[in-house]
Amino acid sequence: MKLVITMSRRFGTGASIIANELSVRLGIPVYDKASIEHKLDEHEYESEAEAIRRLAESPCIILGRCASNILKDRMNVLNIYVCADKEDRIRRIMKLESLSYEEAKEKLERTDEQRAAYYHEHTGRTWGDVNDYHMILDTTELGVENCANILMQYFEKLEYI
Repeated sequence: MKLVITMSRRFGTGASIIANELSVRLGIPVYDKASIEHKLDEHEYESEAEAIRRLAESPCIILGRCASNILKDRMNVLNIYVCADKEDRIRRIMKLESLSYEEAKEKLERTDEQRAAYYHEHTGRTWGDVNDYHMILDTTELGVENCANILMQYFEKLEYI
């Protein structure tokens, strides 16, 4: 498999759970903000975008960081956007981080706002625009636990794996 998967997501959708499950099943690494920043510290990359391009030379999953835009001209990249209903996301954040409803709602809104601003600042585009992704997964409708299965079936059907 030579596939690189980028996964953009709304906060609280469970995308990191999906990415980690795919990582185990496919035997490829997941890179998120922290791991990409660590790679920047270890190596002499000029930018985060350069680090992402280098990481994408091998099969991997990249969470966020505008990777879908950075790698848009590559043929072996599948760009996925993960979304969910706001109430579902709030409940998930409440449970994961032991927050009250209001605290979780505020954190969700603040994080989504920051991600949208980051994406626009680095790409000039609107974060979450369906035209920028090959696939949209709604974890409220599909269930977080089902999304990795759906993606694995898709990869098998297209003979990516």
